Amino acid sequence: MADTQPRDDPFPVVPAADPPVDASLSKEDAQLAANPEPVVAPVGQYDQVTGIKLGLMLLSLALACFLILLDTSVVSTAVPKITDDFHSLRDVGWYASSYQLGSTVLQLMTGKIYHHFSLKWSFITFFFIFEVGSALSGAAQSSAMLIISRAISGIGASGLINGAITIVSASVPLERRPPLTGTIIGVAQIGVVLGPLIGGAFTTGYTWRWCFYINLPLGLIVAVPLLFLRIPDQVPKQPAMVVVRQLHRHLDLVGFALFAPAIVMLLLAMQFGGNQYPWHSSQVIGLFVGAGVTFIIWFTWNYRKGDEALLPFPIVKRRSVWMSGVNYSLLTTSVIGAAFFLPIYFQAVKGVTAIMSGVYLLATILPQVVGAVSSGILVTKVGYIPPFSIFAAVLFSIGSGLYTMLQPGTSEANWVGFQIISGFGRGLGFQMPIVAVQHAVSPQELSAGMAFIVWCQYLGPSILLTLFNTVFDTKLESNLHKYAPNTNAALVLEAGATGFRNVVTPAEIPGILQAYADSLDIVFYMVLAVSLVCFLSAWGMGWNDIRKTKQVMDEAAAASGGSGSDNDAPVQEGSVMAATATATPTPLNGDEKQRYDGSETDH
Repeated sequence: MADTQPRDDPFPVVPAADPPVDASLSKEDAQLAANPEPVVAPVGQYDQVTGIKLGLMLLSLALACFLILLDTSVVSTAVPKITDDFHSLRDVGWYASSYQLGSTVLQLMTGKIYHHFSLKWSFITFFFIFEVGSALSGAAQSSAMLIISRAISGIGASGLINGAITIVSASVPLERRPPLTGTIIGVAQIGVVLGPLIGGAFTTGYTWRWCFYINLPLGLIVAVPLLFLRIPDQVPKQPAMVVVRQLHRHLDLVGFALFAPAIVMLLLAMQFGGNQYPWHSSQVIGLFVGAGVTFIIWFTWNYRKGDEALLPFPIVKRRSVWMSGVNYSLLTTSVIGAAFFLPIYFQAVKGVTAIMSGVYLLATILPQVVGAVSSGILVTKVGYIPPFSIFAAVLFSIGSGLYTMLQPGTSEANWVGFQIISGFGRGLGFQMPIVAVQHAVSPQELSAGMAFIVWCQYLGPSILLTLFNTVFDTKLESNLHKYAPNTNAALVLEAGATGFRNVVTPAEIPGILQAYADSLDIVFYMVLAVSLVCFLSAWGMGWNDIRKTKQVMDEAAAASGGSGSDNDAPVQEGSVMAATATATPTPLNGDEKQRYDGSETDH
């Protein structure tokens, strides 16, 4: 029988052990005995945050999300200088992928943590871990220490954006959530724009370490209001120690213990291959085999756990969901890949400062923001998601292909034009996988669906950025021997992307610049390949008219509001499942039925 409990994503069911039920009870009484606590938080049951308290809370949450996205992009323009200080050009990919790794391995678990533990203290704990990682990154004395510190920051960051949206959902009525959530995300997006500029300014004017230290004073503005504000929980929760006693079941710790090392071994194999060890070495092969075997074991366990798994397969197996995941993963990879390697082109080949390379990147970032905003408005008018993703993939594939033409003599008009095409395309497609998943799952599945799509956002860059870096290092060493045969290649590599000018003669520089340009071309060809896969995956993201989905939800909500039942009060407004609890269900069209019963077969 279909579940008619009024549930909404911000108010998930609190799992509890099933108590023994008296066989003599009626079906209704048995159900009440098995569920003695209310399974949802009715509107108005808990204190809502209003006035200046709401303003302070939103300021803290928005700034926290701003710092997360700032930390993602701020390092891009600082990377060349970091490689100079640590003589670590081979580690460029790790400065991004270690942060992504920390977020990837924990992302799927953060939703469960917020479900079972206090929203306030869970969020503060994640933010504290992020701040510790930032402090360690700023104080790093070696490339290895910086990589580890970035991973710690990533672990903290994994729970902040999800947590901010959940806190808003628990603190205000349903009708106020979209604008407030939009405000938080809008402020956070500014971090992407300002990151390269701030990173370039610190790196050029003072030191790259303040790219990370800046999170500490700003962190006080985040933490202090949250410490003193009362933040309501979205559902009644068991005491923390009661949850801890069965933590392995609530958080699927077995699945996490299998999944995390599989990802780590895979990344280590890709990082070591061709660098510290040959690709055919026992170390690299052993890591690949270990990752594969561990992943198979995790996959089996995850399938067995079903809906309680770290990654619920009943949701992920739907074509529009996993295709959206593929699209979002590779789209994010192409965005971050360009953001990390374009500054190397500007600083190594063009010879500009870190702050100027950040200014040059505005040609990508500003069109990307414009594309993201316009697509969010237009998709509700057009109704179909794939056309936006397909057109976006065409644009950023063209842009990525044009990046392969970047040479020492490329004009300003060309590299600006290349970035505008690529950036606008990526902006058009960036929200589409999220919208597609939202319309491919039922209300009860929305939380798990969104956790999956955010996990995909971290997974792609974690793996592929390491591969990009490995290919770049290998090709650069080869090209140095080809274009600058009289140059000490090892010395150039050790000096870093901007420091090599200080260790070679002027006569050797043109050959080195050509070696850098051709090596970056290989990376941009890989970004182009990723973009083409985005184009293919866009066709499978679900050809369903989302305007009809909204119409069905509005009709169901209207039916609920007009029923006159005494039970209407505790039902959450705007929820299809809540509406059907107090009114005759509105018939769903074929697409909607397929979506909610899990039998989706995208047209």
